[in-house]
Amino acid sequence: MTIALIDYGAGNLKSVHNALLAAGASDIAVTADADVVRKADRVVLPGVGAFGACAAGLRAIPDMVAAMEEAVFARARPFLGVCVGMQLMATTGYEMGEHAGLGWIAGEVRALTPAPGVRVPHMGWNDVRPTTPHPLIVPGEAYFLHSFAFAGENVLATTEHGGTVTAAIGRDNLLGVQFHPEKSQAYGLALIERFLTWTP
Repeated sequence: MTIALIDYGAGNLKSVHNALLAAGASDIAVTADADVVRKADRVVLPGVGAFGACAAGLRAIPDMVAAMEEAVFARARPFLGVCVGMQLMATTGYEMGEHAGLGWIAGEVRALTPAPGVRVPHMGWNDVRPTTPHPLIVPGEAYFLHSFAFAGENVLATTEHGGTVTAAIGRDNLLGVQFHPEKSQAYGLALIERFLTWTP
């Protein structure tokens, strides 16, 4: 089983790669090659940084978005987006301007609003509270680090940070998590293990 971990300069590749290994994955292709992604059995899109820069980096790789869509939609391969990788699944992001996302799940990514006693960025451990039954998302605590959040359709779980914040989104064979499973110790590794055996 080949896992394509997409390398588009997003920053947390090594930690996600190590988490995949720790969860039992063996054939991991860290890649910017569209053909590798097109043929992969599972696709993982990591992400750290600004929405617009990450979207531009992804689109700068020849044929990459088309290859991702062929793998995910035409071949129905399981997909996992992590942090900004999840946010890129949205229609639009508003970090330092307006930027088009992949448009896989209808929604927008906007700045978290500071509240009394609540800091932005949202950084540290927080509860993951499932809102819709899903085989990969269970209650627990995960590590978050973000200043922007998704609002839209197909929300699977939320957390609380000065209000309700989306923690996971998904439909069909797509899953995105705002938290960092690679930094979430036992909870995160268990999520990745479930992803590796997921047959949506």
